[in-house]
Amino acid sequence: MSEVTMPRLSDTMEEGELARWLKNVGDPVAKGDVIAEIETDKATMDLEAFEDGVLEKQLVEEGTIVPIGEAVAVIGDGSGAGGGEKPADAEPAEKQPAAEAKEEAEPAAGADPSAESEPSAESGPSAEEPSGDEQQGDEQTGDERDDAAAASAGDKPRMSPVARKLARDHDIDLATLKGTGPNGRIIRKDIEAAIEAGAAAPGTAAAAPAEPRAQAEAAGGDRDSEKVTLNRIRKVTAKRLTESQAVPHFFLTSVVDMERLIALRAEVNQGLADTGVKISINDFIVKAVALALRQHPDANASWNEDSILRHGRVNIGVAVATEAGLLVPVVKDADRKTLSDIAAEIVELAGKARDGKLGLDEMTGGTFSVSNLGMFGIDEFTAMLNPPEAGILAVGAASPVPVLRDGQLVEVPKMKITLTVDHRAMDGATGAAFLRDLTGILEQPLRIVV
Repeated sequence: MSEVTMPRLSDTMEEGELARWLKNVGDPVAKGDVIAEIETDKATMDLEAFEDGVLEKQLVEEGTIVPIGEAVAVIGDGSGAGGGEKPADAEPAEKQPAAEAKEEAEPAAGADPSAESEPSAESGPSAEEPSGDEQQGDEQTGDERDDAAAASAGDKPRMSPVARKLARDHDIDLATLKGTGPNGRIIRKDIEAAIEAGAAAPGTAAAAPAEPRAQAEAAGGDRDSEKVTLNRIRKVTAKRLTESQAVPHFFLTSVVDMERLIALRAEVNQGLADTGVKISINDFIVKAVALALRQHPDANASWNEDSILRHGRVNIGVAVATEAGLLVPVVKDADRKTLSDIAAEIVELAGKARDGKLGLDEMTGGTFSVSNLGMFGIDEFTAMLNPPEAGILAVGAASPVPVLRDGQLVEVPKMKITLTVDHRAMDGATGAAFLRDLTGILEQPLRIVV
């Protein structure tokens, strides 16, 4: 008998959500069989069995956030299988938030230790309001002893702290809910389901914090607002972008004459018409960036705390907007690939990103990133670094600009590109030289295709 634990499926993963069980208790499994789907900070991944046997226990329910290394299932010879029922002793261990534990350990003077305190609307951060990590692990928070005490006292239903706060914010009548968590515990998804079903209880508005509600109504009407629960991709994106802001960085902008490149693109696509391949401006940019990085290895680098890591390969991350959030699939060895190869690969990676089917290898290993908002009509912007990469290029739209040629005023398409640089890994002169040569490659695009 052996335990199946939550694996580390990405370089930034600290925990994963068991999204869906694909094998039931009692099902035979072979080594390599996919027994569940795991939603990570990047995508939905497969959880495979590492040995032959029978799935005897499912230790966590679907939708549960599980830290790396914690057991999620047990595979054995079948003698311990429960005929499809999850054993009572297989319920996920729940962890008590630190703030809640501290309140229990140090009750206020004169307070009744047996009473469960409820934060007031005027108080600071609530003991029930978890940190970012605790919020991701909503279905795992709380303490069974507190639940038992609360149930025996008859004062309030058993529920996780995040679920209680969410219910309070949305005026949910807890008496109308039936918990789906361990031992009937009310968890976040129960509250969210009640919100979607319009289960707000009349007459409970007074229980919600009055001051924030009044401010929201004064600002434009709380009834028209919608609270959108963050998915894991957006949570991790927020965390990484916050970390990015701590990096000392600077910006360099150049204006590119795009007349020749646009003409070359039209000619190339005409020649490829029979193949079904279509080259975009962004494909040219990715290839040009890769060639410029090959000329400037100092720009193809990462800060490594006590050293600078110069990468031997040129792997370009391409920012892709999806409904779930921003993802950055990586075109590996872009400097060695043809324009047609890059175009086909970007189309494939972007499709996988939007469908949530990117593999781990397709999202890791980037050495530089490109973010293009030109298709949205954005003329110029600055992109935030994607640590540990030392640079990211923000690409605007190619717009007509009046230029004087041979005494005549003509329109020439110009495009602004802005380089964001990690100043720890690259100085101003290095970044400027890279951007100068990148501009030159884009303005003489035959260098891209030969």
